[in-house]
Amino acid sequence: MKNTVLLLLLFLTWAHVFSQNKQEKPPITAYKIISEDRDTTFVDTTLNIYKKYRFNYLRRDNFGLLPFSNVGQTYNSLVYSFDDTPMKPKFVAQSHHYAYRDASEINYYNVPTPLTELYFKTAYSQGQQMDAFFTVNTSPQLNFSLAYKGVRSLGKYQHILTSTGNFTFTANYHTKNKKYHIRGHLATHSILNQENGGLRDSSIDLFVNNDPEFRDRGRLDVKFEDAENQLKGVRVYGDQFYYLYNQGDSISRTSLIIGNVLSLENKEFRYRQNTPFSEFGDSYKVNDLYTKTVLSDFNAKAYVDFKESLLGEIKGWINYNNFNYGYNTVLLLDAGKIPNRIDGSIISAGGAYKKEYHGFSVEGKAGINIAGDFDANYLEGAVGYNLNEDFRARGKIKIHAAAPNFNFLLYQSDYQNYNWKTEFRNVKTQELRFDLETSKFGNAFVSYTGIDDYAYFSIKPNDSTPTPTQAAERINYLKIQVQKEFNFGKFGSEHRLLYQQIVGGENILNVPKFLTRNSIYYQDHWFKKALFLQTGIGFQYFPAYNMNAYDPVLAEFYVQNDHKLGGFPLVDLFFNAKVQQTRIYFIYENFTALFGGKNEYFAAPGQPYKDAVIRFGLVWNFFM
Repeated sequence: MKNTVLLLLLFLTWAHVFSQNKQEKPPITAYKIISEDRDTTFVDTTLNIYKKYRFNYLRRDNFGLLPFSNVGQTYNSLVYSFDDTPMKPKFVAQSHHYAYRDASEINYYNVPTPLTELYFKTAYSQGQQMDAFFTVNTSPQLNFSLAYKGVRSLGKYQHILTSTGNFTFTANYHTKNKKYHIRGHLATHSILNQENGGLRDSSIDLFVNNDPEFRDRGRLDVKFEDAENQLKGVRVYGDQFYYLYNQGDSISRTSLIIGNVLSLENKEFRYRQNTPFSEFGDSYKVNDLYTKTVLSDFNAKAYVDFKESLLGEIKGWINYNNFNYGYNTVLLLDAGKIPNRIDGSIISAGGAYKKEYHGFSVEGKAGINIAGDFDANYLEGAVGYNLNEDFRARGKIKIHAAAPNFNFLLYQSDYQNYNWKTEFRNVKTQELRFDLETSKFGNAFVSYTGIDDYAYFSIKPNDSTPTPTQAAERINYLKIQVQKEFNFGKFGSEHRLLYQQIVGGENILNVPKFLTRNSIYYQDHWFKKALFLQTGIGFQYFPAYNMNAYDPVLAEFYVQNDHKLGGFPLVDLFFNAKVQQTRIYFIYENFTALFGGKNEYFAAPGQPYKDAVIRFGLVWNFFM
């Protein structure tokens, strides 16, 4: 607490010093953020309830995700999304990819003066998390940015330390006549998690019954204390394009560009354990278990983009991908041979169309693997109507087919049960969705997703560990969500309710029937508007259901239908404040755990949700 007070005093001092600078500064809209698709937004230093939702390890709204007890661990999914359209299998350990930034998540910048953003938040026992970012234009044509996101937290339970470090460097440049543009980034990721297998059965009873002698969570026995896994990745990415034609004004502009993208990404996932754990089955080794899974992924893409005020925007591209996934050793078993590699290449092609006219918009996008080792395709279409800023409607249809992730197709481990080579069919999804956004009545969406040949992990009869499975029946997944924010003078509230229904595959894709999040708060300007504060209470709830279990060897979740978990309220108290460009946050998480007779909050079977804890943090933007 002493360090927290000193940090706050230091911040207030600096804020006062900067407030004495009367020099005219550029408007906030001049600090531009440019996405991979070249959509442009600007830096936002406001404080609102949605900023509070994004004040977390992921730096985004984590509605529908249930975190484990320590920051930097994985999340259990309460809601599923099938928006992604990969054209080949994804890498292993997807449960540890939440903090892994893909190329599509990297932004580029253009700023009139140097910009810095510092994010800090306390963690759980001997640690903290931080996210530091700096960008500068050395000239109107050239911009650089540096970012580092690090977390180290010991956690409340035995052998559950997390340590992550993600570094990103970006650069973008254009010539003075703005005909030639080039941008690129270097991204490195290191995400390490100690694994303990969860609480032992005897410790679960002590935890649930709130035994006062075990409120120090370090006294609870866990299944093992000698395992860890680590996800690492390095990516080099470059995108350049040239305007062959670019004429007209902002209303009736015609342009034609050609470009290409090159990227190389290497990933690896490691699992280490000193001695075998009996519940994982027999092991090929009696000590020093170690498995390393690697993927080398090279992409070369050429594209053309044509825009015309009457015709709209038309894009086309062709992509070459070379991949090499696997292990160093071939396994020869009584049941057959387990190879060590899946490698090959894919040539894919695609196109997109977009047109807006008098409030109406039409969008389409398609892609297909025309040659190579994996078949895949997708088709998307959307129609929207913007009556004005207070009313927007959009309908969308999407069809997608692609192979399951690599660890469904090939996996190796020192544990005998975790070795397989399968021949799975493509997973096929069809989605219909309708979105409505209104300022008066709130926002809502309805989506239906049909899934054929769904791939998942489960424990089969007479087995003790999860293995890959492919559903024989079609799964129908319905989601309906409504959301609305209300303001009554200095008081406000924000509410979100999501209803879900599975028809077919009810014991395969397990989700709670509904999920609700509600916030009630007071907000006002104090001290002659020098400080803006927001304080209130947040509440989340979902009913008990067959929550997926977590397997540390795979670093994946698997389906289980023996234990219903959930049905506990998640309540937090918060006090947020803004002074100039700095947002300060105090949050009392899982507040109701102080008053419950039993602790029935779990993030997965055997894995407790976080205990009641007060956390402090800030997000500080300063402009030089």
